[in-house]
Amino acid sequence: MKIVSRILIVISALYLLIMPAYLMRRTSSMICNGISINIADSADYQLVSKLDIRNLVSSGGSRIIGVEAKDISLGEIELRLARLRELRVAEAYITIDGKLNVYANQRNPVMRLIAGGGDFFVDEDGVVFRRKKLYAPRLQVVEGNIKVTSQMLNGVSVLDTAVKNTILKDVFDFVEYVRNDDFWSAQIDQISVDNDDELDLIPRLGSQRIHLGTTENYRGKLRNLETFYKEVLPVKGWNKYDLIDLEFTDQIVCRKR
Repeated sequence: MKIVSRILIVISALYLLIMPAYLMRRTSSMICNGISINIADSADYQLVSKLDIRNLVSSGGSRIIGVEAKDISLGEIELRLARLRELRVAEAYITIDGKLNVYANQRNPVMRLIAGGGDFFVDEDGVVFRRKKLYAPRLQVVEGNIKVTSQMLNGVSVLDTAVKNTILKDVFDFVEYVRNDDFWSAQIDQISVDNDDELDLIPRLGSQRIHLGTTENYRGKLRNLETFYKEVLPVKGWNKYDLIDLEFTDQIVCRKR
Protein backbone atom coordinates (compact mmCIF):
# COMPACT_ATOMS: atom_id res chain seq x y z
CA MET A 1 0.00 0.00 0.00
CA LYS A 2 2.90 2.34 0.82
CA ILE A 3 4.50 1.58 -2.57
CA VAL A 4 1.24 2.47 -4.36
CA SER A 5 1.00 5.74 -2.41
CA ARG A 6 4.59 6.63 -3.31
CA ILE A 7 3.96 5.87 -6.97
CA LEU A 8 0.88 8.10 -6.95
CA ILE A 9 2.85 10.91 -5.30
CA VAL A 10 5.63 10.61 -7.91
CA ILE A 11 3.10 10.60 -10.77
CA SER A 12 1.36 13.67 -9.33
CA ALA A 13 4.67 15.49 -8.93
CA LEU A 14 5.70 14.66 -12.50
CA TYR A 15 2.33 15.86 -13.78
CA LEU A 16 2.71 19.17 -11.98
CA LEU A 17 6.20 19.60 -13.41
CA ILE A 18 5.55 18.46 -16.96
CA MET A 19 2.07 19.82 -17.74
CA PRO A 20 2.86 23.56 -17.35
CA ALA A 21 5.87 23.17 -19.67
CA TYR A 22 3.78 21.17 -22.15
CA LEU A 23 0.98 23.73 -22.13
CA MET A 24 3.46 26.59 -22.49
CA ARG A 25 5.08 24.98 -25.55
CA ARG A 26 1.69 24.18 -27.05
CA THR A 27 0.39 27.71 -26.45
CA SER A 28 3.53 29.41 -27.80
CA SER A 29 3.28 27.56 -31.12
CA MET A 30 -0.45 28.20 -31.39
CA ILE A 31 -1.83 30.65 -33.95
CA CYS A 32 -3.89 33.47 -32.44
CA ASN A 33 -7.39 33.19 -33.86
CA GLY A 34 -9.22 35.99 -32.09
CA ILE A 35 -9.30 38.73 -29.47
CA SER A 36 -11.59 38.60 -26.44
CA ILE A 37 -12.03 41.76 -24.34
CA ASN A 38 -13.57 41.77 -20.88
CA ILE A 39 -14.19 45.16 -19.25
CA ALA A 40 -15.13 44.78 -15.59
CA ASP A 41 -18.37 46.50 -14.52
CA SER A 42 -19.08 47.61 -18.09
CA ALA A 43 -22.77 46.91 -17.53
CA ASP A 44 -22.83 49.53 -14.76
CA TYR A 45 -20.65 52.24 -16.27
CA GLN A 46 -18.33 52.76 -19.19
CA LEU A 47 -15.18 54.86 -19.13
CA VAL A 48 -13.64 53.07 -22.11
CA SER A 49 -15.10 51.00 -24.91
CA LYS A 50 -14.00 47.68 -26.33
CA LEU A 51 -13.15 49.56 -29.52
CA ASP A 52 -10.73 51.80 -27.57
CA ILE A 53 -8.95 48.72 -26.23
CA ARG A 54 -8.95 46.86 -29.55
CA ASN A 55 -7.42 49.88 -31.30
CA LEU A 56 -4.61 50.06 -28.75
CA VAL A 57 -3.96 46.32 -28.93
CA SER A 58 -3.48 46.60 -32.69
CA SER A 59 -1.91 50.07 -32.74
CA GLY A 60 1.24 50.73 -34.74
CA GLY A 61 0.27 48.19 -37.35
CA SER A 62 0.72 45.28 -34.94
CA ARG A 63 -0.80 42.09 -36.31
CA ILE A 64 -2.42 39.86 -33.73
CA ILE A 65 -4.79 37.43 -35.44
CA GLY A 66 -2.95 34.85 -37.52
CA VAL A 67 0.32 35.34 -35.62
CA GLU A 68 1.99 32.66 -33.48
CA ALA A 69 1.51 33.27 -29.78
CA LYS A 70 5.28 33.36 -29.17
CA ASP A 71 5.55 36.34 -31.52
CA ILE A 72 2.92 38.38 -29.68
CA SER A 73 4.44 40.67 -27.03
CA LEU A 74 1.96 40.67 -24.16
CA GLY A 75 4.14 43.10 -22.24
CA GLU A 76 4.04 45.61 -25.08
CA ILE A 77 0.27 45.29 -25.32
CA GLU A 78 -0.10 45.98 -21.59
CA LEU A 79 2.17 49.03 -21.91
CA ARG A 80 -0.04 50.39 -24.68
CA LEU A 81 -3.17 49.76 -22.61
CA ALA A 82 -1.59 51.66 -19.71
CA ARG A 83 -2.02 54.80 -21.85
CA LEU A 84 -5.71 54.59 -21.03
CA ARG A 85 -5.67 56.45 -17.72
CA GLU A 86 -9.29 55.36 -17.23
CA LEU A 87 -8.07 51.82 -16.54
CA ARG A 88 -6.82 50.81 -13.13
CA VAL A 89 -5.65 47.39 -14.30
CA ALA A 90 -5.09 45.96 -17.79
CA GLU A 91 -3.86 42.41 -18.37
CA ALA A 92 -3.24 40.50 -21.62
CA TYR A 93 -2.82 36.72 -21.90
CA ILE A 94 -3.33 33.91 -24.42
CA THR A 95 -5.51 30.93 -23.57
CA ILE A 96 -5.33 27.35 -24.78
CA ASP A 97 -8.07 28.01 -27.35
CA GLY A 98 -5.77 30.41 -29.22
CA LYS A 99 -7.45 33.67 -28.18
CA LEU A 100 -5.72 36.81 -26.96
CA ASN A 101 -7.64 37.83 -23.85
CA VAL A 102 -7.63 41.34 -22.45
CA TYR A 103 -8.99 41.96 -18.97
CA ALA A 104 -9.55 45.61 -18.04
CA ASN A 105 -10.60 46.96 -14.66
CA GLN A 106 -11.91 50.51 -14.85
CA ARG A 107 -11.26 53.24 -12.33
CA ASN A 108 -14.07 54.23 -10.01
CA PRO A 109 -14.63 58.01 -10.25
CA VAL A 110 -15.75 59.74 -7.06
CA MET A 111 -15.95 63.32 -8.27
CA ARG A 112 -15.98 65.42 -11.42
CA LEU A 113 -13.45 68.25 -11.66
CA ILE A 114 -13.82 71.23 -13.98
CA ALA A 115 -10.65 73.31 -13.77
CA GLY A 116 -7.97 74.94 -15.92
CA GLY A 117 -10.17 74.70 -19.00
CA GLY A 118 -10.40 70.91 -18.66
CA ASP A 119 -13.05 68.42 -17.62
CA PHE A 120 -11.80 65.53 -15.46
CA PHE A 121 -12.75 62.71 -13.15
CA VAL A 122 -10.91 61.92 -9.93
CA ASP A 123 -11.09 58.29 -8.81
CA GLU A 124 -11.12 56.74 -5.34
CA ASP A 125 -7.31 56.55 -5.36
CA GLY A 126 -6.97 60.26 -6.11
CA VAL A 127 -5.96 59.69 -9.75
CA VAL A 128 -7.04 62.44 -12.18
CA PHE A 129 -8.03 61.55 -15.74
CA ARG A 130 -9.85 63.33 -18.52
CA ARG A 131 -13.61 62.92 -18.80
CA LYS A 132 -15.02 61.42 -21.98
CA LYS A 133 -18.58 61.46 -23.26
CA LEU A 134 -19.04 57.71 -22.75
CA TYR A 135 -20.00 57.98 -19.12
CA ALA A 136 -21.63 60.77 -17.11
CA PRO A 137 -22.26 59.50 -13.56
CA ARG A 138 -24.06 61.56 -10.93
CA LEU A 139 -21.13 62.88 -8.91
CA GLN A 140 -20.32 65.97 -6.88
CA VAL A 141 -18.94 68.55 -9.32
CA VAL A 142 -15.91 70.59 -8.19
CA GLU A 143 -14.94 73.73 -10.10
CA GLY A 144 -13.02 76.95 -9.67
CA ASN A 145 -9.49 77.89 -8.69
CA ILE A 146 -7.84 74.47 -8.79
CA LYS A 147 -4.58 73.70 -10.59
CA VAL A 148 -4.28 70.34 -12.32
CA THR A 149 -0.54 69.68 -12.60
CA SER A 150 1.35 67.66 -15.21
CA GLN A 151 2.18 65.16 -12.44
CA MET A 152 -1.52 64.54 -11.88
CA LEU A 153 -2.17 64.10 -15.59
CA ASN A 154 0.66 61.56 -15.69
CA GLY A 155 -1.08 59.39 -13.11
CA VAL A 156 0.37 60.61 -9.81
CA SER A 157 -2.38 60.62 -7.19
CA VAL A 158 -3.37 63.93 -5.61
CA LEU A 159 -2.75 62.12 -2.31
CA ASP A 160 0.84 61.24 -3.21
CA THR A 161 3.58 63.00 -1.28
CA ALA A 162 5.26 63.79 -4.63
CA VAL A 163 2.42 66.22 -5.37
CA LYS A 164 2.95 69.61 -3.78
CA ASN A 165 0.37 70.77 -1.27
CA THR A 166 -2.76 71.71 -3.16
CA ILE A 167 -6.33 72.59 -2.29
CA LEU A 168 -7.38 69.57 -4.35
CA LYS A 169 -6.16 67.25 -1.57
CA ASP A 170 -8.43 69.02 0.93
CA VAL A 171 -11.35 69.04 -1.51
CA PHE A 172 -10.84 65.33 -2.20
CA ASP A 173 -11.04 64.57 1.54
CA PHE A 174 -14.17 66.73 1.82
CA VAL A 175 -15.88 65.03 -1.14
CA GLU A 176 -15.02 61.57 0.23
CA TYR A 177 -16.75 62.52 3.49
CA VAL A 178 -19.79 63.88 1.65
CA ARG A 179 -20.23 60.90 -0.69
CA ASN A 180 -20.03 58.44 2.21
CA ASP A 181 -22.70 60.28 4.18
CA ASP A 182 -26.25 59.51 3.05
CA PHE A 183 -27.60 62.90 4.08
CA TRP A 184 -24.90 65.09 2.53
CA SER A 185 -24.44 63.05 -0.63
CA ALA A 186 -28.13 63.72 -1.33
CA GLN A 187 -27.82 67.43 -0.48
CA ILE A 188 -24.59 68.77 -1.99
CA ASP A 189 -24.49 68.98 -5.77
CA GLN A 190 -21.58 71.29 -6.58
CA ILE A 191 -18.51 72.71 -4.85
CA SER A 192 -16.84 75.92 -5.98
CA VAL A 193 -13.31 76.93 -4.92
CA ASP A 194 -12.48 80.66 -4.90
CA ASN A 195 -9.12 82.43 -5.14
CA ASP A 196 -8.67 82.24 -1.36
CA ASP A 197 -9.09 78.45 -1.36
CA GLU A 198 -12.48 78.82 0.33
CA LEU A 199 -15.44 76.65 -0.64
CA ASP A 200 -18.99 77.49 -1.64
CA LEU A 201 -21.53 74.66 -1.76
CA ILE A 202 -24.46 74.50 -4.16
CA PRO A 203 -27.26 72.27 -2.79
CA ARG A 204 -29.48 70.01 -4.89
CA LEU A 205 -32.57 71.52 -3.23
CA GLY A 206 -33.10 75.21 -2.60
CA SER A 207 -31.50 78.17 -4.33
CA GLN A 208 -29.23 79.46 -1.60
CA ARG A 209 -25.44 79.55 -1.68
CA ILE A 210 -23.67 77.93 1.27
CA HIS A 211 -20.30 79.45 2.14
CA LEU A 212 -18.21 76.81 3.93
CA GLY A 213 -15.02 78.88 4.09
CA THR A 214 -11.86 76.79 4.42
CA THR A 215 -12.05 73.03 4.86
CA GLU A 216 -10.80 73.38 8.44
CA ASN A 217 -13.32 71.72 10.81
CA TYR A 218 -15.67 71.03 7.90
CA ARG A 219 -17.33 68.20 9.80
CA GLY A 220 -18.33 70.53 12.62
CA LYS A 221 -19.59 73.08 10.10
CA LEU A 222 -21.72 70.45 8.37
CA ARG A 223 -23.12 69.27 11.71
CA ASN A 224 -24.24 72.84 12.43
CA LEU A 225 -25.75 73.12 8.95
CA GLU A 226 -27.64 69.83 9.35
CA THR A 227 -29.19 71.12 12.57
CA PHE A 228 -30.09 74.35 10.77
CA TYR A 229 -31.67 72.37 7.93
CA LYS A 230 -33.75 70.25 10.25
CA GLU A 231 -34.82 72.82 12.86
CA VAL A 232 -34.78 76.27 11.27
CA LEU A 233 -35.50 76.09 7.53
CA PRO A 234 -38.71 74.03 7.87
CA VAL A 235 -40.04 76.92 10.00
CA LYS A 236 -38.52 79.93 8.21
CA GLY A 237 -38.89 78.51 4.70
CA TRP A 238 -36.33 77.03 2.32
CA ASN A 239 -36.21 80.11 0.12
CA LYS A 240 -36.02 82.78 2.84
CA TYR A 241 -32.21 83.15 2.59
CA ASP A 242 -29.92 83.46 -0.40
CA LEU A 243 -26.70 82.95 1.60
CA ILE A 244 -25.86 80.64 4.49
CA ASP A 245 -22.39 81.36 5.89
CA LEU A 246 -20.66 78.63 7.93
CA GLU A 247 -17.24 80.26 8.03
CA PHE A 248 -17.35 81.35 11.66
CA THR A 249 -16.89 78.90 14.55
CA ASP A 250 -20.11 77.44 15.97
CA GLN A 251 -22.43 79.94 14.32
CA ILE A 252 -24.39 80.34 11.14
CA VAL A 253 -24.87 83.74 9.53
CA CYS A 254 -27.70 84.05 7.00
CA ARG A 255 -28.59 86.74 4.50
CA LYS A 256 -32.22 87.29 3.55
CA ARG A 257 -33.28 87.59 -0.05
